[in-house]
Amino acid sequence: MVIRKKKLTKYEKLIRIIIIALAVILFWRGIWGVADVLLFPDNYLLSSCISIILGIIILFAVHGSFEDLF
Repeated sequence: MVIRKKKLTKYEKLIRIIIIALAVILFWRGIWGVADVLLFPDNYLLSSCISIILGIIILFAVHGSFEDLF
């Protein structure tokens, strides 16, 4: 059984791109807000440094997974 995808018009593609971009922006805005509240809320510098360190650790931990994507 072959499922055929409907060919999208330029307008439909644009709408999908806008919706996906909005979803990504709202997701990161939420993550940023939670991090501001939970991760040393009274010390901006320490919070930023810890965020950078955690981000680097996560990137190194999942490095092997990214190679499979390309």
